[in-house]
Amino acid sequence: MTTSQVRTKPTSRRQWLVPAGLLLLALVPALGGAARVSELAADPVLTADNARFVTQPIPVLVHIVCVTVYSMLGAFQFVPSLRRRSWHRLAGRVLFPAGLGVALTGLWMTAFYDLPDKDTVVVNGVRYVVGVVMAVSLVLGVRAALRRDFMTHRAWMMRAYALAMGAGTQALLIGPYIALAGMPGPVVNTVLMTAAWVINAAVAEWVIRRRRIAARV
Repeated sequence: MTTSQVRTKPTSRRQWLVPAGLLLLALVPALGGAARVSELAADPVLTADNARFVTQPIPVLVHIVCVTVYSMLGAFQFVPSLRRRSWHRLAGRVLFPAGLGVALTGLWMTAFYDLPDKDTVVVNGVRYVVGVVMAVSLVLGVRAALRRDFMTHRAWMMRAYALAMGAGTQALLIGPYIALAGMPGPVVNTVLMTAAWVINAAVAEWVIRRRRIAARV
């Protein structure tokens, strides 16, 4: 085995670490979405927790399908070898409408669903900001790609993806809290949910900055 072959194998494996982590992060919300779809398909008894979904199922069903496709397929856009192939462009044609579906249905549900009491005015305000910023980021990302400004394209698409993955990070924050202290109240729920989006946005900006610095070297 040559030296180049020895170096290529670890590099090839490392490029899959980020998408693998993203797929794991997306798994919990995807499973929750699948459970919700199964519940709605089984003609459930109306409760305070599911009333908004049972009476108006279309928005949440579209949201679940879009976010599952967007989060799972989007993880593979972070594989360097795939970005150099036509697969990246073809996947993008699916991801753009799926991402817009995530953002727009999220905004619709925040505006028109009767949300539970633990969802305060603050967290709903954050939802509006996240939905609008995500939709705008997707549009700006596509515009940058059409101009062949791929550095800017990647930055905007990364921002949109980070916001869409908020539910995964929320599960990581809220799950341990429930295990240790029980269900969070409105204030704690607001802090944890908002923190998840802030963490994701901060990580995305850190990665974008690092890539820009590396590109200048």
